[in-house]
Parts: sequence; structure tokens; C-alpha cells
Amino acid sequence: MKESQPYKILISGGGTGGHIFPAIAIANGLKKRLKLVEILFVGAKGRMEMEKVPMAGYQIQGLWISGFQRRLTLKNLSVPVKLAKSLWKARRIVTVFNPDVAVGTGGYASAPLLKAAAGKKVPTLILEQNSYPGVTNRLLGKSVDKVCTAYEGMDKYFPSEKVVVTGSPIRENIMKMKVGAEEARKFFDLEKNRPTLLIFGGSQGARNMNLAVSKMIEKMLSLGIQIIWQTGKISKPMAEKSVVGCKFRKRVKVLEFIHEMDKAYAAADVIVSRAGAISIAEIVQVNKPAIFVPLPSAAEDHQTHNAMSLVNKNAALIVPEKELEDKLLEAVHTLMKNPEKRDEMKANLRQFEHGDATKRIVDEVVKLIERKNTNE
Repeated sequence: MKESQPYKILISGGGTGGHIFPAIAIANGLKKRLKLVEILFVGAKGRMEMEKVPMAGYQIQGLWISGFQRRLTLKNLSVPVKLAKSLWKARRIVTVFNPDVAVGTGGYASAPLLKAAAGKKVPTLILEQNSYPGVTNRLLGKSVDKVCTAYEGMDKYFPSEKVVVTGSPIRENIMKMKVGAEEARKFFDLEKNRPTLLIFGGSQGARNMNLAVSKMIEKMLSLGIQIIWQTGKISKPMAEKSVVGCKFRKRVKVLEFIHEMDKAYAAADVIVSRAGAISIAEIVQVNKPAIFVPLPSAAEDHQTHNAMSLVNKNAALIVPEKELEDKLLEAVHTLMKNPEKRDEMKANLRQFEHGDATKRIVDEVVKLIERKNTNE
């Protein structure tokens, strides 16, 4: 390993929190491990990574790139031009920055950056957090050196010699959660001993999920439970209105956003959530029974595939969005009123634990750097 010069690392991940926050977690892990390191992020102009990455203390350059829209639209005409310009800029970034390794966690910018890096013989690694990989990562899998996955059996999609199961990086305060249920419920101004349901959507929104919950909130509360309900900005007025006339309205906390997710997880007996990679990884880590409502518009319907990986092992329940009004209340009743079922799910969730995923991924990145230095 280098002694005086910093290790130079390119990282690309964006579009959603599910790509950005793991990328930041990996960057933080590499800073701790390598000490002397220079990290540059590459994202897509106009996407949330251009704001979130600098907030985390890292430099980022943007590529002018976007994906194809599924519906017919004139916007698709610009995609090939954007891709060509992004490939040119990605090659320039790789040439000028001269990285020791390039890491991709998903998002539009990952494809041109990792392709450019691999083309210049830079060691490359991608993170695939979903149980069914998207088209971009399936294509990149042919040219990168290592594929870190959250699920077993991913050699169906990637060369088996490149695959290592690491799990998904999650927030450190959730990885090392210390708060107990009573303390957490007190934080949310709830009763310390009452069964608690946590409801939240992912970064891509949960309007239809929130609408369904608003129609059955009174019946949910009549089960004798209390609820922490994260709605997002758009759905909050609707959610608050639905609670106003409830007999037990003091038992539900409607929040636009929950900054203290470790406390929300600690307070909950059961969780209703989208099935994004980060949400699932965190739910596995905190070992809480969950009802997953996959986002129907997710690419390749990957959220349904993610959820079914757990459902098939009796480690979670699933309610498709189109069946929410018919089946969500029944699913909530099943878990909230059946502690034996919850215990069974908790036991089954443990087979999906991977320990410290960030450390495992950092280990793989460091191995690639060491291999490169040995060959030079």
C-alpha cells in the first residue's frame, strides 16, 4: 500500500437515497481504513446526489445524463446525446483524476463512469443491493472486477468468480442501535407499553400507501395499537386530516420526516414499509417483523423481488399496492395480535443478516487496490 501519496478513489451513486447513502457509507469507511485518501464522487446533474454528497463533506462532479422514460416522450430523443457526452466526460474524469479504484452503487452516472474506468484498466467494483439486478448493473457485471451483493444466488446474473455477498451498507446509528423501546416511545410522546406500528415510505414516495392508510386509520387504532406515521411532505396534510376525527387520535403521530430513524425502529413492534434495498437492510438489522408494500414503478419491479426474498423464507409479509385497501388492515391485525408469529419472523430474519456490510465492501475495495499496486 502507498505510504505518502493519497489513495485516489472514484465513487458514483445517485438518483435515490438507496444509491447515495450506501455510497457515502462506503466513502466514510474508506476514509477510516486508508487514512490518507482522496475521494471524488460522480453523479447526474440535477439529481439529489449533487446536494447530499457535498452535505456529507465530499466533492462531486456531475454528468449530463438521464434514463429512458417508459412512456413515449420527446425527452427520450436527448438520451443518446446525453449518454455520449457523459461517456466523454467520464473518460476525462478518469484520465485527470487517475484513480486507484472506481466504485459504483447504482444510478444513471454509474454506467458511464464504471465503463470508462474499466476501459482504462482501473480496478472496478459495483454494489448490487437488490435481489433482481437492473439492466445497467447486469451489463456492468461483464466488465467490472468485483460485484458486491446483498443476496445469495446472484451468480445467476453475474460471473460467479466476481460475486461476493456483503449485504447493504446502512446508517451507523442503526447498525449500532442502543435505544430501547420504552425510551424511544417516550421520545415520540407515546405510551411506553402499548403495541406500536411504524409506517413509512421510501425516498421515491408513498402517496398511494398513505392514501390507503388514511382510509383505515380509525380501524387500525381500534386494534389497541399506537402508530408512528411518516408521510412525506405531499401526503402530510391528507394524513393529518384523516386523524382529526379519530377517537384515539392521540395514539398516532403524523410526521413529515423522521430524522431519528433508530428511535422509530426501536419503538416499533411491526413495520409497514416500501421494499427498497436500504429499508430491507435496516429492517433486517433491527430484527423487526415487516409488511412490505413494493413500489410498483420501481425499475424491473425490483422491490417486489426484494420483498419476496424474505416472504419466501417466512421472514416478512407482502401486500401489493393495488390490494392495500383490501389486505393491509388484515396483515396489520395478523402481526400486531400474534406475538408468536412475530417471534417466528424475527428468527427467520436472522438468516439475512450480514454483519457490517460497509466493512465487508471496504475490504473488497482495499483488495482491488492492493492487487493493482502488486501488479504495477
